[in-house]
Amino acid sequence: MDQENLSVVLHAKGDLRLENRPVPEPGPNEVLLQMHSVGICGSDVHYWQFGRIGDFVLKKPMVLGHEAAGRVVKVGSAVTHLKAGDRVAIEPGVPREMDEFFKNGRYNLSPTIFFCATPPDDGNLCRYYKHNANFCYKLPDNVTFEEGALIEPLSVGIHACCRAGVTLGSTVLICGAGPIGLVSLLVAKAMGASQVIITDLSAERLAMAKELGADLQLTVMTEDGAQQLAKKVQDMLGAQPQITIECTGAESCIQTAIYATRSGGVVVLVGLGAVMATVPLVNAAVREVDIRGVFRYCNTWPMAIAMLASGKVNVKPLVTHRFPLEQAVQAFETTRQGLGIKVMLKCDKNDQNP
Repeated sequence: MDQENLSVVLHAKGDLRLENRPVPEPGPNEVLLQMHSVGICGSDVHYWQFGRIGDFVLKKPMVLGHEAAGRVVKVGSAVTHLKAGDRVAIEPGVPREMDEFFKNGRYNLSPTIFFCATPPDDGNLCRYYKHNANFCYKLPDNVTFEEGALIEPLSVGIHACCRAGVTLGSTVLICGAGPIGLVSLLVAKAMGASQVIITDLSAERLAMAKELGADLQLTVMTEDGAQQLAKKVQDMLGAQPQITIECTGAESCIQTAIYATRSGGVVVLVGLGAVMATVPLVNAAVREVDIRGVFRYCNTWPMAIAMLASGKVNVKPLVTHRFPLEQAVQAFETTRQGLGIKVMLKCDKNDQNP
């Protein structure tokens, strides 16, 4: 085995380094993976730029990366469902204990969850990485490593649409056409939404949304008021949407989401912004608009793999840039500048294919 384990390590705010780390040894219930494709997420960039996200503060050097797929090279003594050579997608959130959240199937809410690249836990932007085997999912032959890595953001869209209750014939407003807005669009359409309208400041991102199946695109002007925007959505759609999926975290967009949603509908908050936000809560209350939170995902990988393998969801167009692991800093800079949609790092020197 090539013993070089080049890793992308964040030492402190603004201090991103490539360094060699030891190849880990898998425990009884773990597998050692040779990483292949790892996507860069906005949260990775945020840690790099600010050294923290909310209460999660970088206190020691941390390997970044959590949107990942790789190949099994070694299995722990208790692992029976995977073998060396298997191609797998990695679910980055692993419950540490069998608490009440784990028991009722909402393990994403467990306060002690291990999560890749969330302090203090290391991520998987490296050549070799070990992970709990129960949270590694075998990829069918017709699903690429890159698609496997994209299951992580796709899962956010699946969880958001499930929390929102998207179903056959739903009309849906999506605020924000970044990676999470776009995967929410793909999932909403796959779950039967009849019309999806998506908003963004960027014409380029809205063009991508149109390509991915958005029925209507609305360019947001910075001077637009929340109620004004809600009216534009209603005019374009011909009615108020039953469901709004808010993917920006911006206060004005949360306000728009509430005003735009029809009475008795649902607003799902996916994007995370300021700790406090001023929103028209009474407007939501008197119109019985449900406001639901979303925290990552749970129980979504098997569903996502089935959707990709069957061709019902196509995430391939989301990857707009690729870099070898050695050019990680350049890749992060590309993401920071907001170029393209999804930047993918290729971790296997001998296989740079999708």
